[in-house]
Amino acid sequence: MKKILLLGSGELGKEFTIAAKRIGVYVVACDSYDNAPAMQVADEHEVFSMLDGDALDRVVNKHHPDIIVPEIEAIRTERLFNYEEQGIQVVPSARAVNFTMNRRAIRDLAAKQLGLRTAKYFYAKTLTEFKTAAKEIGYPCVVKPLMSSSGHGQSYVHNDGELDAAFRDAMEGSRGDVKEVIIEEFIDFQSEFTLLTVTQKNGETLFCPPIGHVQKGGDYRESWQPFTISEQALKDAQHIAQEVTGALTGNGLWGVEFFLSKQGEVIFSELSPRPHDTGMVTLGHTTNLSEFELHLRAVLGLPIAGIHLEHAGASAVVLSPVESKDPLPYNLVDALKEDHTRIRIFGKPEAHVGRRMGVVLCYGEKDADTLVLRDKAKRLAKTVLGTDQKKKK
Repeated sequence: MKKILLLGSGELGKEFTIAAKRIGVYVVACDSYDNAPAMQVADEHEVFSMLDGDALDRVVNKHHPDIIVPEIEAIRTERLFNYEEQGIQVVPSARAVNFTMNRRAIRDLAAKQLGLRTAKYFYAKTLTEFKTAAKEIGYPCVVKPLMSSSGHGQSYVHNDGELDAAFRDAMEGSRGDVKEVIIEEFIDFQSEFTLLTVTQKNGETLFCPPIGHVQKGGDYRESWQPFTISEQALKDAQHIAQEVTGALTGNGLWGVEFFLSKQGEVIFSELSPRPHDTGMVTLGHTTNLSEFELHLRAVLGLPIAGIHLEHAGASAVVLSPVESKDPLPYNLVDALKEDHTRIRIFGKPEAHVGRRMGVVLCYGEKDADTLVLRDKAKRLAKTVLGTDQKKKK
């Protein structure tokens, strides 16, 4: 039996662990807080800061995993190279995790080394550097921490008067010990989409049907599949995804994000070397295998005979309206009265205002109207905790 050490135990890690347990894989779930979602379904768990390299070494030496699967950004990533040298498989690879946990590395790889189209960008460690970069970029512009997740610290700046607050928020929203921000050109895009990309040890690179998504403050709020784009745009996206994942190396599922401009140009945005939050729509049986099952098969080197669209579907997040350390009063009845609906409650031990606590999934036939499914998912998501999923996190 293979043993996986899961670094990060949020909702994505929980679904991955469920997929792993279904085929008999042993999972040790790790996070900085107890009773994290994946810990609730794993064989064992460890609570520690993964930014503490010595603590990470102790856990690895204690459990002797066959495979290490990072699920969050806040990890002492340089230690992963040591584990690879010891013969432990790092997913998708130590190189990939080290690059993608830092926006500087992945953006420079895409734009400078691979020559891919990205938004114009600069980095800043000080407020003075930040203001100089803003003048060069122009308004509006997008500000993000170099290391963050779920949109923490991200903002849109429209004028000089908003710069100080944006810089402060980005610095405070940084994860890990990297205190630097990226300021980038605002792309006047028509839409955003994710291309779930699967790299295999003994097979060709595979792609899921594109997923459309909406973000608020840089954080996922809804997604739907399929997302309709032209044949040429799909080819361009697949080419870019294959170029970037190939340069980073390794096996697993990647969430590659793109902008689609109003002129139909596909522009690389970001990449995650693991299941993507927008890909939770696949839990609604949109594809024959969910993103978590695909990730697991790629990690273990198991065959993936094909990826097929089986239903059109949509997802909408359930947000907490309160601060609470007690279980929330989830109302599942109203949503489940409607057919072709599923609900996933993440099991987070604490609630904060605007925190993602679950997701509603709605699906129909392959040719179903995704606008109708999106409206249904958002409407039902509001009933679970009585909150509006558009509310800021």
